[in-house]
Amino acid sequence: MPDLLLELRSEEIPARMQRKAAGDLKKLVTDALVEAGLTYEGAREYWTPRRLALDIRGLTGRSADVREEKKGPRVDAPEKAIEGFLRGAGLSDVSQAQVVSDPKKGDFYVAFIEKPGRPAEEIIAAVMPGIIRDFPWPKSMRSGSASMPRGMSYGGIEGKGSESLRWVRPLQSIVCTFGTENDEVAVIPFEIDGIVASNITYGHRFHAPEAITVRRFGDYVASLEKAKVVLDAERRRQIIVQDAANLAFANGLDLVEDADLLEEVSGLVEYPHVLLGTFEEDFLSIPAEIIRLTIKTNQKCFVTRPHGVHLPLEGGGRAERAGGGDTASVASDHPTPALRSDPPPQGEGVLSNHFILVSNIEAKDGGKEIMHGNGKVVRARLSDALHFWKRDQGDLPDLDTLKASAAKFGLDLKKPLDQRMAKLDALNVTFHAKLGTQGERVARIRALARELAPIVGADAALVDRAVVLAKADLRTEAVGEFPELQGVMGRKYALLQGEHESVAAAIEDHYKPQGPSDRVPDDKVAITVALADKLDTLTGFWAIDEKPTGSKDPYALRRAALGVVRIILERGIRIGLSSVARDSDLLSFFHDRLKVYLRDQGARHDIIDAVLTPEADDLLMVARRAEALTAFITSEDGINLLAGTKRATQLLAAEEKKGTVVADAVSDALLTLDAEKALYAAIRVATAEAAEAVAKEDFRSAMQALSKLRAPVDTFFDDVLVNDEDAAIRANRLALLKAIREATGTVADFSKISG
Repeated sequence: MPDLLLELRSEEIPARMQRKAAGDLKKLVTDALVEAGLTYEGAREYWTPRRLALDIRGLTGRSADVREEKKGPRVDAPEKAIEGFLRGAGLSDVSQAQVVSDPKKGDFYVAFIEKPGRPAEEIIAAVMPGIIRDFPWPKSMRSGSASMPRGMSYGGIEGKGSESLRWVRPLQSIVCTFGTENDEVAVIPFEIDGIVASNITYGHRFHAPEAITVRRFGDYVASLEKAKVVLDAERRRQIIVQDAANLAFANGLDLVEDADLLEEVSGLVEYPHVLLGTFEEDFLSIPAEIIRLTIKTNQKCFVTRPHGVHLPLEGGGRAERAGGGDTASVASDHPTPALRSDPPPQGEGVLSNHFILVSNIEAKDGGKEIMHGNGKVVRARLSDALHFWKRDQGDLPDLDTLKASAAKFGLDLKKPLDQRMAKLDALNVTFHAKLGTQGERVARIRALARELAPIVGADAALVDRAVVLAKADLRTEAVGEFPELQGVMGRKYALLQGEHESVAAAIEDHYKPQGPSDRVPDDKVAITVALADKLDTLTGFWAIDEKPTGSKDPYALRRAALGVVRIILERGIRIGLSSVARDSDLLSFFHDRLKVYLRDQGARHDIIDAVLTPEADDLLMVARRAEALTAFITSEDGINLLAGTKRATQLLAAEEKKGTVVADAVSDALLTLDAEKALYAAIRVATAEAAEAVAKEDFRSAMQALSKLRAPVDTFFDDVLVNDEDAAIRANRLALLKAIREATGTVADFSKISG
């Protein structure tokens, strides 16, 4: 069967757009071909900085013939209705339609429309121009003669109007070939803005700019490889990381890997070459986090460390910062974007003064000039970073203006970090237009943390100190340059001015966890401040009715709620959220995040529903119930408990639905049969034992106590007619069943458990 090769070559495509664009191209093309009646065996997309490519294997050579039946009006329908039917069916006369009889509906017209299949080449040529013209680039530009107003000319090119192709960067050539492995391939020559699809592409723009004639995908890849273009992005990544690791090792170093940077750099080069750059050792006095981000952000280079030095993977920076950030007004139309990256290393002196750069060319001088140029820029940027680092440890020039703010928060203006917090308050930096300033927010968090400290078991004085310094690094120059270092720099500056280790840890960790894979604070002071920070965010935005809607969550409130859930469950915090949430809708929001978390941990949805009531505000208790129920429900006792409870509660629910009277309590006097007397006695024993176990939070023992009801329940249903003719006896027997439901309800709602 034939294969299709498609390449769209342009000027540089931004690295962040390449992967998605290639995926979009694959989906758009394959969907269009399938919709047109073709099938294919497999498709794979490729991308480089200058091209998107698509390899579709086993494409059918022709769409199938189609015979459609179009039902029309009754033969005695008005003439206009019949004329409309004929137009819609493409018939010129009613004699071309057939008359079909229906015993109920009578005679009516039917048109049988024959649609012959089309060659795949024709279909491809028809669908491709529209796909390319309407391609969903997040940003695009016009280029060429059609981009200039009609009548204007420049450099001999005359403008043709504004109907030109919009593409991310000017489109330069299109390859579109179609054919089987053994036959000669055909070029499908559709045209876009004067660019006619062909079998001609071009290699590396410096090393191999000559035209290349291609046929099928196999020789296309091989030809590009000879022309210094590595088409497969995964292979480019492997080349970069392996060559970089080898180069580092050869120089007594280890590469500090960075998945996000690797993805970006592999999207900047078609022919990767790694080189080793150097900067002065004096710059290693700068924290490793700043060095890494300076080199990564400005030069897209990897840092290295001396061979054998292991860097902590946690504690240096926060992954997944998004929305709800503190670097600027949360009310901004452009909230802080997600910054997903491996955490930078922590600690000074762990990096080397060498970095790995990736070039797109194989330089004749071995890369000396490239390394020199990159080193020059890196040194300039590190000089700036060193300046930030030193200035942040010095006094602010306007201390006299900060005395009121210092007094408000009990700050010591002899200390640099205290000065920055006072400055943050004095400047009235907005957190949100409806929620006040950062200073007002810190005051709210401070009050909330004061309530939470005894619940968590944290030192109240250390908690208070941590809260008032938690946002101070927002006014440091290091964080101003690298917002993703919020908290990280605060911890460093706190330790430099002699703060307690727990205070310093809380300053960094109060943002955590910033997602399902981020670590949870473990210091009690940090736990308290992290809870207070997130709860203030959630209660504040709920108060101003800024809740997440659908997929929109600009202030990352789902993430904040999941953070609260993870802290509570993973650190064993017993807290009644109703006391701080003060909103049933917000409590429900916590329940939704709890369900997500527990399902990710492997809990069944029906078990979660069975233990989670609308008013449940002790999430740790809910999780422990779910854990116990999950372990218990598959045991013999669990099967007994479920079977016995369901039999009783289902009958009770059916009678309640019919409006049958159920007594408020069981009356001993109305128990006439041994089976019902035995059941009532068993219920009282099981209820007492279960209540005692629940009080000890021993939910498994509570379930085992209740499982003993199975035998008396079975005997009851075998020997006793619940719906007795005597209304009082019937109501009393239904009250027995209600007692079973109430007893088991202290542990879970077993009616919600499937099975």
